[in-house]
Amino acid sequence: MAKIVNVSPLAPAGGFPALPVIGGVRFASVEAGVRYAGRRDVTLMVLDAGSVLAGVFTRSSTRAAPVLDCQAKIGLPGDGPAAIIVNAGNANAFTGHNGVQAVQAVTSAVADALGIDAARVFSSSTGVIGEPLKHERITAKLGELAGALTADGIADAARAIMTTDTFPKGAAAEIAANGGTIRIAGIAKGSGMIAPDMATMLVYIFTDAKIARPLLQELVSRAADATFNCITVDSDTSTSDTLLMGATGQSDAGEVLADTPAAAAFYTALHGLMLDLAHQVVRDGEGATKFVEVQVSGARNDADARQVALAIANSPLVKTAIAGQDPNWGRIVMAVGKSGAEADRDTLSIRFGDITVAENGWVSPDYSESAGAAYMKQQDLVIGVDLGLAGGAATVWTCDLTHGYIDINADYRS
Repeated sequence: MAKIVNVSPLAPAGGFPALPVIGGVRFASVEAGVRYAGRRDVTLMVLDAGSVLAGVFTRSSTRAAPVLDCQAKIGLPGDGPAAIIVNAGNANAFTGHNGVQAVQAVTSAVADALGIDAARVFSSSTGVIGEPLKHERITAKLGELAGALTADGIADAARAIMTTDTFPKGAAAEIAANGGTIRIAGIAKGSGMIAPDMATMLVYIFTDAKIARPLLQELVSRAADATFNCITVDSDTSTSDTLLMGATGQSDAGEVLADTPAAAAFYTALHGLMLDLAHQVVRDGEGATKFVEVQVSGARNDADARQVALAIANSPLVKTAIAGQDPNWGRIVMAVGKSGAEADRDTLSIRFGDITVAENGWVSPDYSESAGAAYMKQQDLVIGVDLGLAGGAATVWTCDLTHGYIDINADYRS
């Protein structure tokens, strides 16, 4: 029987959880001066031969050059060593042919430094859009990176990929299955420009599971849709969103096969880990002071429920009311109505946590403004909406919108 041993709790602000070493993966991070001074801003992640990789990526029409390169490579055959190189400070997005050349220069140099196939080298860049990437600053550090690779360097990697993040993000899970233990560890960066579409921000997950690439891709895609694609900070989808997962096959457990208890347990653990990371991103939303769960039920179908939930979560009026601790439930009514999903005023009900605010198309006779105002002072909030139409349901997670968000983004390139 397969079972989950543990999934890591949320990492505390400023801290980092203890992640297990994943056999067959090594990390190194350096200060390259791509944009930042006095901090590590480039990380190299290397997977042993025999590893398989899966990924999901932004569907933005203005995808960055590294994203396009990853998409071209992710399904290619090959079982040699693989590498992922990531820089912070410059997104290498909207940089035309220069961006393509920068990706080729970096991935080719990584391949040469490690003696591996360039088709097995993946790159990511995050930071300012529209500025040429000074790729020579990255390639100049490849010798140092190759010499510093270590199995326990994942925490430094999580810090090196940060931009406006205030803390590094990591999570882990273990599964007892097929006569052994399967370990999963992941890191993420993201704080603003968060409204994913297929993937989100930059996310790197590693496991020692023995699993075929098609099954890994299926599970990664399904879990991403239920986790990262259900968060939003500011409704803006990045040009650079990338999620890559590598499986090294070095666990002592037997192979994870489709439609087995081991596969079900692996998916449950992966989903839990990815949801943990996604929640960390929301909690670290630029200027955020509140973590908000939006639950929608009673919709005509799940798609409608998701549409309503995102309309609420992305509404500047709703988010600023939350920031001001104002129980202005009329703004939620507005967001439901503008969503485009089917809704009926007279069957709509709204909750703040366990407090029924409105029902049957009108304010609840038991609701008091003082109770709503007291609830809004909490850091973690739940907004519940029931459309009263059918059984469709969805949950998304967001944060409030404060002046801190304006301060961060008004000065981002300064």
